[in-house]
Amino acid sequence: MLLLQRQVTGAGGYNYLLFLPQGYQTEESVWPMILFLHGAGERGSNLEYVKTHGVAKIVEEQASFPFIVVSPQCPRGKYWSVDVLSTLLDEAIASYRVDVDRVYLTGLSMGGYGTWRLAAAQPHRFAAIAPICGGGNPEEACNLKDLPIWTFHGARDRIVPLSESQRMVQALRDCGASVKFTVYPEADHDSWTQTYNNPELYEWFLQHRRSIAT
Repeated sequence: MLLLQRQVTGAGGYNYLLFLPQGYQTEESVWPMILFLHGAGERGSNLEYVKTHGVAKIVEEQASFPFIVVSPQCPRGKYWSVDVLSTLLDEAIASYRVDVDRVYLTGLSMGGYGTWRLAAAQPHRFAAIAPICGGGNPEEACNLKDLPIWTFHGARDRIVPLSESQRMVQALRDCGASVKFTVYPEADHDSWTQTYNNPELYEWFLQHRRSIAT
């Protein structure tokens, strides 16, 4: 396992954690990649915060995780920027052996919002996305109609209401999209722990490759 800190070049670039899977150093093949966006509580200038939840935490515990994982950190008081994330993605693809047809996007809470926003702006870049307890702009939902989406929310969430995900799912279905929607009946805001601990999410990611249609 290899975890590194890198600074994305360009004004306003994000620091990020990088995970390279076992075999990366010895095999010349390209690898699937997950871009993981954390929530509001992990903003700042200490990358250790990014490991608190989600995929950045999972790879600390699972050296056999079969993806390159890029986990940027949003500065304190800021929100995820599509432009900066796009620059980061360009830099990661140029720097590491990423399979560009198997790039996946996921995030929780503030990162869920960032996932919806980035995917709506650049749907052609991703093979599949998984926003967790976030929301997006229903007017942009049709941008995502050809993209595989699995979204998650807790029914008892008082921080980001379930209706935020429901609005996006309904807008997607109105566009003819086939979207998976998992609601945890007993979960409050933390709908991410059981989601990221579930191997089915990663198996689902790997079932999808980027489509020319997106």
